Amino acid sequence: MHYVVSDVHGHVEPLVAALQDAGLLDSGRAWSGGGTGLTFLGDYFDRGPDGIGVVDLIRRLQDEAAVAGGRVDAMIGNHEILALGMRRFEDQIVSSGFMSRRSFAQSWMLNGGQPHDQRRLTPEHVDWLSGLDSVVLSGADLFLHSDTTEYLRWGETAQRINDAVRTVLAGDDLEQWWQCWVRMTSRHAFVGSDGEEVAAALLARLGGERVVHGHSIIATLTGCEPRDVSGPLSYAGERVLAIDGGVYGGGPCLVVRLA
Repeated sequence: MHYVVSDVHGHVEPLVAALQDAGLLDSGRAWSGGGTGLTFLGDYFDRGPDGIGVVDLIRRLQDEAAVAGGRVDAMIGNHEILALGMRRFEDQIVSSGFMSRRSFAQSWMLNGGQPHDQRRLTPEHVDWLSGLDSVVLSGADLFLHSDTTEYLRWGETAQRINDAVRTVLAGDDLEQWWQCWVRMTSRHAFVGSDGEEVAAALLARLGGERVVHGHSIIATLTGCEPRDVSGPLSYAGERVLAIDGGVYGGGPCLVVRLA
């Protein structure tokens, strides 16, 4: 059995409640999922009250689940790139490429950056976040944070993509960091009449039979209000599953059990 959750954006209390409803946490917030698998698809920071609280909860659950024979994994999202970039580069100006003459500080503020998260971000947090995978193949499902094909700019396999992103985050090249942020911020690759074809082509290259992503909230994809979202959205000929309920906009924190 495997569950996925994405785009918590600092909303630790709705996350805890959703995990408890799924039977993965007990009343004391300890892991109760036994041998179950749980993967977080990224965006722990910004737009909400306690990004560090979300990160600390995930890290604790990784240890507790491992003892119980389960597994908790976490992936990196565009807001992790943003938070780390803010810490490393602050207001240094990016001088080339798309969205030039911008800085991480400016984009961080425009995208819901929380000063208290930056103040509480420790070297241990930075090391953990910088080492997270960007692409994960889990059985028939290809986990991505963002609904984009831009990941392929880093390589033709999940391992190459993950290694390439980690190399960028281990370095001090502002331009490469910025491109990392821009690529992971792009979206909607699987929307439209050719969405199924685009998804199938990506899956043929990276593996799997279905893309599972966060990043683009379900309400945006369907045109409904976030409060009306009740579950994940399967689209693009059922080759893609969107799981971001839009908790920061009044939607649910979805903990999705994968079939």
